[in-house]
Amino acid sequence: MSDLKFFEVFFAFLFGACFGSFSNVVIYRLPQNLSLWGRSRCTKCQKPVSWYHNIPMFSYFILKGRCKFCAEKFSLRYPTVEFIMAVVFAMTVYFYDVTWLTAEYLILVWGLITASFIDLDHMILPDEITLGGLVIGLIGAYLNPQRDFLDAILGVLFGGGILWLVAYVYFIFTGREGLGGGDIKLLAWLGALLGWKAIPFIILSSSVLGSVIGLLLSRKNEEGLKTMIPFGPFLAFGAILYLFGLKSVGIWYVDLFFPVLTQ
Repeated sequence: MSDLKFFEVFFAFLFGACFGSFSNVVIYRLPQNLSLWGRSRCTKCQKPVSWYHNIPMFSYFILKGRCKFCAEKFSLRYPTVEFIMAVVFAMTVYFYDVTWLTAEYLILVWGLITASFIDLDHMILPDEITLGGLVIGLIGAYLNPQRDFLDAILGVLFGGGILWLVAYVYFIFTGREGLGGGDIKLLAWLGALLGWKAIPFIILSSSVLGSVIGLLLSRKNEEGLKTMIPFGPFLAFGAILYLFGLKSVGIWYVDLFFPVLTQ
């Protein structure tokens, strides 16, 4: 790795940690319809957190995971989200260098990680993230010469359409909703940015992982196979796998099983 490349990746790591800190704010406040602006406060004593006590990753351990004023324990999730975001930002720059496409991918991974934690907490994928990302993805496809606008449109139709069809068929046969509208919008966003060829791989990988996790959780839950789990994090994981090394596998999968579509 050249010195310039190392600097770019290291800066992306720091940049990601800062955006991870903002992500924590969004994860906590957005589902409660709270303002995303303004200083962070302790949820117990409501004292504002000083900037030097709000340094991503480090402040949590410096403060030993507690509020300086009332000793309220902070969740380990805060530095965890910041670290995950930092690593994924660094990986994005490492794999794709510094381009306009990289900027779009950074927006994507920020949205995926943020939305995933919200889905884990509340079983929702906010429109502000999914539909906002979809719009940004289509605008990017129109403006970015590295991307094809038609491919983005097909990605939206294929991604959103196929998941809507799966959800509809599931509802017809079971009378229950198996997928939420947020999952459909999220996959439409992924199609807008990654193209329609990414969709089969993302659906397959997320379904396999979701099935395994779902079966494990069902054994520990009284509801058994009826246990509800959020699907958004699995879609996000499939998309990240596709971005970081398995894009060729995804394209091979499409060429193998959908040869008519690639001719």
